[in-house]
Amino acid sequence: MKPGYQKYIPFQPQKIVGRTWPDKVITKAPIWCSVDLRDGNQALVDPMNLQEKLEYFHTLIDIGVKEIEIGFPSASETEYEICRELIEGGHIPDDVTIQVLVQAREHLIKKTFEAIRGAKNVILHFYNSTSTLQRKVVFHMDTDGITKIATDAADLIYEMSRPLIEEGMNLRFEYSPESFMGTEMDYAVEICQAVLDHLHATPDNKVILNLPTTVENCMPNQFADMLEYFCKKIPGRDCAIISLHPHNDRGTGVATTEMGLLAGADRVEATLFGNGERTGNVDMITLAMNMWTQGIDPQLNFSNINKIKEMYERCTKMPVGDRQPYAGKLVFTAFSGSHQDAINKGTQYMKESGTEYWEIPYLPIDPADVGREYEPIIRINSQSGKGGAAYIMEHNFGFDLPKAMHPEFGHIVQVETDKVGTEIAPERINELFHQEYIDVKEPYKLLKHAFQESVDSEGHSHVTFWGTLQHTDTIFKVSGEGNGPIDAFFNAIKDEKMARFSFLDYASHAITNGSDSQGVAYILLKDQRDGKEYWGVGLSHNINLAPLRAILSAINRAKRNHQ
Repeated sequence: MKPGYQKYIPFQPQKIVGRTWPDKVITKAPIWCSVDLRDGNQALVDPMNLQEKLEYFHTLIDIGVKEIEIGFPSASETEYEICRELIEGGHIPDDVTIQVLVQAREHLIKKTFEAIRGAKNVILHFYNSTSTLQRKVVFHMDTDGITKIATDAADLIYEMSRPLIEEGMNLRFEYSPESFMGTEMDYAVEICQAVLDHLHATPDNKVILNLPTTVENCMPNQFADMLEYFCKKIPGRDCAIISLHPHNDRGTGVATTEMGLLAGADRVEATLFGNGERTGNVDMITLAMNMWTQGIDPQLNFSNINKIKEMYERCTKMPVGDRQPYAGKLVFTAFSGSHQDAINKGTQYMKESGTEYWEIPYLPIDPADVGREYEPIIRINSQSGKGGAAYIMEHNFGFDLPKAMHPEFGHIVQVETDKVGTEIAPERINELFHQEYIDVKEPYKLLKHAFQESVDSEGHSHVTFWGTLQHTDTIFKVSGEGNGPIDAFFNAIKDEKMARFSFLDYASHAITNGSDSQGVAYILLKDQRDGKEYWGVGLSHNINLAPLRAILSAINRAKRNHQ
């Protein structure tokens, strides 16, 4: 054997002239078929029991999947029994078709027909291996021998289906040339056309030709070339539904599927979260939600992804990764400072512009579309920026910090994350905010206060403030006048060793609703002694008291800084 990478035979791409698929776009959902109960189940360390399969089946129905491969009933009694329970137990809605898988072998086909008796809508899916490698290594047959296996099975299936169809069963056929990706395309066309002929396919009674990426061994664009070539060459294209069954060995199952749809496929066999042999089957959720982000209705409902995820993990004993597209715990989470800032600005833009479209950077979909509106989007660690902490304060606790305040509070949170070395929870961020701004009661504290307001004939307001303040152990009275409560208070305290502070900025808003609403005020002062600026925050149910507390908060923070 050759050493290292040299022992592998490179994939030989299909030569195609005048390819058209790169210029096409996906405009509608494919026919979806779940293979969770077959491909997915056979890949589990501990296969699902009957109750788990039934729960999984009903979840697929709730999602909106109309074709569900339920297993390989001729392979074992367990598989046979689940088929019978679904039929006899009345689990299958009239608009749902069950699909059963069988090898192209006579005794297995006969057993499969026993298993499906009494069902209303059935797809009988048979297959045999066609690839160059399988013919050489496993079957030691030429193409004629492989084709005969397929056509003999097609003849038997067609013959045995006649009585069931006459009795009213909606029985359709599906054929898979297994390892299609490793099969010469002209031979794939030849064997599939032979199967169509032996099943008497017509435009009104189409046969599903399922073209499996049994083991993914080429790039997605090369697969699309193969598929377009196949669709152009097969004489009975109008008698066939072209189906994809991608695996994910190269990690490009989703891309292979999407390019396959561009190249002419009508149908996709997939599993939830991509469960399946080796690296898995293609993920139905990712495919569907990718369409959703392009304004295409995938005809599947993933609006409660957490519920689906919980069922999947419990029934399969397989975890869904934190970075799994759309469903992972962290996929709508931003730690990066630049990402947090962009998300925050996008959120503000959505509010202010009234746009009818989703336009938030770094969030390809609205998390609410998959039922995740309550999950934290922005989380804070040492990589986070100045806007992240502000976002948390607004979205978790209702504090809409002025933009100019973001760097100061962001630095406070950054110092904490550097100290602990881990992510910090929103509750801790709120705690830091209160410690730094609201709970700063020393050295100045307002004990009592009163206002008197008068308005002259021209509508000008005049306010007088009287108050009692405490500075450490000293209590003193102050008074002042101004054109409003804030101006009057600021003038009152200027003569009490606070004259060096100048007023720079003010903002306020309500943080609770109703008659007992609470307001918050943000005040920015400048200390003329050293030129530094200090934010203060005040909370109160009284709209006039909150800014006074904010002024004292800023002064107390400045005093603390000079200790």
